[in-house]
Amino acid sequence: MYFVMDLYLIVLCLLVIYIKDSLQGPHEKRLLNNLLATYNTLERPVANESDPLEVKFGLTLQQIIDVEWNDYNLRWNDSEYGGVRDLRITPNKLWKPDVLMYNSADEGFDGTYHTNIVVKNNGSCLYVPPGIFKSTCKIDITWFPFDDQHCEMKFGSWTYDGNQLDLILNSDDGGDLSDFITNGEWYLIGMPGKKNTITYQCCPEPYVDITFTIQIRRRTLYYFFNLIVPCVLISSMALLGFTLPPDSGEKLTLGTYFNCIMFMVASSVVLTVVVLNYHHRTADIHEMPPWIKSVFLQWLPWILRMGRPGRKITRKTIILSNRMKELELKERSSKSLLANVLDIDDDFRHPCSGISGSTTAIGGSVFTRLTTVEEQNVSSGCSHKDLHHILKELQFITNRMKKADEEQELISDWKFAAMVVDR
Repeated sequence: MYFVMDLYLIVLCLLVIYIKDSLQGPHEKRLLNNLLATYNTLERPVANESDPLEVKFGLTLQQIIDVEWNDYNLRWNDSEYGGVRDLRITPNKLWKPDVLMYNSADEGFDGTYHTNIVVKNNGSCLYVPPGIFKSTCKIDITWFPFDDQHCEMKFGSWTYDGNQLDLILNSDDGGDLSDFITNGEWYLIGMPGKKNTITYQCCPEPYVDITFTIQIRRRTLYYFFNLIVPCVLISSMALLGFTLPPDSGEKLTLGTYFNCIMFMVASSVVLTVVVLNYHHRTADIHEMPPWIKSVFLQWLPWILRMGRPGRKITRKTIILSNRMKELELKERSSKSLLANVLDIDDDFRHPCSGISGSTTAIGGSVFTRLTTVEEQNVSSGCSHKDLHHILKELQFITNRMKKADEEQELISDWKFAAMVVDR
């Protein structure tokens, strides 16, 4: 209820703002027509072709990129257009620098959302596309868990060289960290930026890029209490055992105690791995062997007094279940009514005129009903081929539903086996 009220409030505010800005609609419309009438998105917006276009580039660590440049063709006198000083134009109608992240690991390569470009009357353009970037990063775990990691994000133009497009850092401090949301595992040290001018082997022209280095440090509190402290305590107790006097006779007893503790901890870790492995198994990857069904789904739950909803596990049910597995049921008796109908699909391939003669040969009240209906529809030109296709589709649907039920049941069996091992 509260969510709906908040949503209505936001929509109302947006409508009010839109109505207020629409007072300058005619002037803004005329301005857009004059600016975009002869505008070419492929033309680099500079007054002199030999001058490079300066693009200010900044990065905010909350998934936002700031790109600013000055478009020579998008300048106007605001007094001639009713005081309109800025416009919001879709990026496909304007020229924009093709700045991409060189070391991107994203499938789409460009992970930004293309928002409107804010154009001011002096020609300055502000492009702030939010995005989620995935980059390659070399991890050094030499000093784990007291390690620092440095991940670089390299941005640059893909087609314009340094003589045509010059990237400038928006801030000397690097990226903006004011809106950064802290992480529970990593501590952000800083994000400095550096401008590089590189000449590649393929091209003689220099190319400009800006590289931001994200410096993070691992928070060691979790690993300190769960990894370092237990290891230090166990090692310290083992060393203290050597300080006992030889004639006390307790060295062997204390060593045996430490070995038992280490064995229990190791066994607990192994069983935890087994429990997690069983719990996350699926029918597509693992098939439950018969001995696991017998041990972890029948005997151990009965011994541990564990039950499953809708299933009562007793000694009698276990014995009956094992006996039923040894019996080989005929395939015909396990088929559904629909499967029996599909087994005689060859009888439906003859012309409609021959249906009445095959009614007795089919046998069964259901099949007699089917043939009777067919006899009534002979005059209307019924098609047994269509009926055969319908039955095939029904068989496919029932097989899919049956397979889905079997897979879900197998997943439930694995989860119950994990509960038994955990018990």
